[in-house]
Amino acid sequence: MFSRLILSLVLLGSFNLAAADRPANVVLILVDDMGWMDLSCQGSDFYETPNIDRLATEGIRFTNGYAACAVCSPTRAAVQTGRYPHRIGVTDWIRSLFQRGGVGTPEKNPTEYVGAKNKKLLCPPNPYWMEHDEVTIAEALQAKDYQSAYIGKWHLGDEAWYPEGQGYDENRGGCDYGQPPSYFDPYNNPKHKHESIRAGIHKLPGRKKGEYLTHREADEATALIRQWKDEPFFIQVSHYAVHTPIQAIPEIAAKYEDKKSATQQNTKYAAMVESVDDSTGQILDTLKELGIDDNTLVIFTSDNGGLDNKGNPTDNAPLRSGKGYAYEGGIRVPFLARWPGQIPEGKISDTPVCSIDIFPTILDAAGVTPPQDREIDGLSLLSHMKTGAATAVERDELFWHFPHYRHQPGPYSIIRKGDFKLIKFWEGPMELFDLKNDLSETTNLAATMPEKVKELDETLVRRLKLDSAKLPKENPEFVTKVTK
Repeated sequence: MFSRLILSLVLLGSFNLAAADRPANVVLILVDDMGWMDLSCQGSDFYETPNIDRLATEGIRFTNGYAACAVCSPTRAAVQTGRYPHRIGVTDWIRSLFQRGGVGTPEKNPTEYVGAKNKKLLCPPNPYWMEHDEVTIAEALQAKDYQSAYIGKWHLGDEAWYPEGQGYDENRGGCDYGQPPSYFDPYNNPKHKHESIRAGIHKLPGRKKGEYLTHREADEATALIRQWKDEPFFIQVSHYAVHTPIQAIPEIAAKYEDKKSATQQNTKYAAMVESVDDSTGQILDTLKELGIDDNTLVIFTSDNGGLDNKGNPTDNAPLRSGKGYAYEGGIRVPFLARWPGQIPEGKISDTPVCSIDIFPTILDAAGVTPPQDREIDGLSLLSHMKTGAATAVERDELFWHFPHYRHQPGPYSIIRKGDFKLIKFWEGPMELFDLKNDLSETTNLAATMPEKVKELDETLVRRLKLDSAKLPKENPEFVTKVTK
């Protein structure tokens, strides 16, 4: 018996040593269109998110978390690579195959500028995919033999550029879709004219009619966590929720009827937010059950601000505007991280951070050196998080570039430097805001602070040119509309 005890202790010691030497697991939860105020830990009294709130109470919450773009595909490219969308060339959401008419998949991405006679500017074309020569998180982690999986929305190109073509061992649902055909199993639209929409979601076939998509994504994630519990893994759970179509489980939506207020009315959307919370809880419970909780970094954020059309389906107040716009409601997002024993509990950081920081942070946690043959714009937040925000992030500027027409007054670029934010609308207007004293961006200071505008504008344009960003050009065929 004594010899068996000694053997057990030796084996246990070997196991603990091996576990201690093993690189950290990472789960990245990227929600689609979740606004900065869509969590109770962010201050909402409408949405119920106790599991996501755990990430804040048991880890760190960033009050100045940003998406790399106000729309999805550019942010997703930035998350995967640690590089600004303008450096990658993906600066608008990518049109899916079924949205391009008969164009199909060309041999290469378009390069010719586009425009119309009623637009002052010619704009660079948006690509149909993120190029293969970009290094993704999954590809970088291969240096430490990580298992990797992508679950949910990808939206970074046609089939050859799906996650399995970008270094991921497993793909469950990642394709060219910007939104699901349906949130209910079999996740398709049988009456749609395009065969892919009639078929459903790539590598996420129906299994139980009526099952909710967000819960299915959670099941896929936890099944892989169980399968890979004894080896290092990276899993990105990239929920299709809370993007349109706004579809919810009726009995869950009914819970929110009595909570409606003047600013929060959409009970179906609230139920969709709750489904993301359910998924997060299932993942956290599985990590704890398997005894790998303390060796797993969990990061939670959104790909852009909430869709806010006069408060529908969400309301981003006190932030101005919402998805697609240059204002804080379009780009400021929840940003949380939890790693028991590594990140102190209940910490809050006011440091501005961005989607570009996720790539180097994950690589740092895994002990992997970032690619040395290209510029990585993001910075690792690991030391900042581990010290409870005591260690500074050595950066004072963040940039955004959207050289496309979407909303008036047209294409824009942004620089945030310190507390000042300059929005450069390429057709001419400049807007300057002091975010420390005017979070809602109600007062444009451009006219009263021309020197600050000049300084920030010069810094912004210089950086965009340095990064070889494609800038809008004057349209020689522009015709001014004559009014009678």
